[in-house]
Amino acid sequence: MRTALSIAGSDSSGGAGIQADLKTMTLNGVFAMSAVTALTAQNTTGVRDILEATPAFLAEQIDAVFEDIRPDAVKIGMVSSAALVEVIAERLTYYKAANIVVDPVMVATSGSALMETDAIAVVKAKLLPLAAVATPNIPEAEVLSGMAIRGEADMEAAARAIGERHGCAVLVKGGHSVSDANDLLWADGEARWFRGRRIANPNTHGTGCTLSSAIAANLAKGFDLAASVARAKDYLSGALAAMLDLGAGRGPMDHAFDLKSEFAKEAV
Repeated sequence: MRTALSIAGSDSSGGAGIQADLKTMTLNGVFAMSAVTALTAQNTTGVRDILEATPAFLAEQIDAVFEDIRPDAVKIGMVSSAALVEVIAERLTYYKAANIVVDPVMVATSGSALMETDAIAVVKAKLLPLAAVATPNIPEAEVLSGMAIRGEADMEAAARAIGERHGCAVLVKGGHSVSDANDLLWADGEARWFRGRRIANPNTHGTGCTLSSAIAANLAKGFDLAASVARAKDYLSGALAAMLDLGAGRGPMDHAFDLKSEFAKEAV
């Protein structure tokens, strides 16, 4: 079985962060591992508190994984401080990690800030150049590119600017009142659209984590970037179409097994 490592924050409600990453990687057929950057007290309505790991302890987690079960892909999610970003970049460079997916999580779906301002500069300088692909949403792409995004032409311009400036492929995710559910991949000097339909499901907490983790899982299995994005987008659309409702009588694991039966045949 191929392996994937998530370096991200914990979500106590289980819908985003490390918890979402591990579920997604598992359902996409890879062995999932984690290095926790921070504990958060949060749910779908907001983040109440954040307790960061120390840089030294985060380094120990990453070392423990790479020295025993080397990841075939690495997904990086919430990293709240510059010191933690520095450690991640240094350790991944040391281990010559492959198939790095950077999801530059700056703000939670609920609107809570998750990244300090000085950390953003270090992400640009140290993490993006290591990435196989970065997966910003519209607001994050605006921060990384320094451009306003109002339509599809702006998405292409921002993705190109980020990619050319930092030497990585860029998947700008639609939504946020731009381009509905259509995502734009800028890679190797070319733009490619991945069209989708907006699904009327209010349970969108953690969708960005899920998409980036599914991309990492498929890269780990040997699919190229375009195929990995397409498979990840299909997986996320299927999950949303299943209409998971955490307030209904069935629990999230019931839905997880429904999804596993549908997607496991494509996961191997």
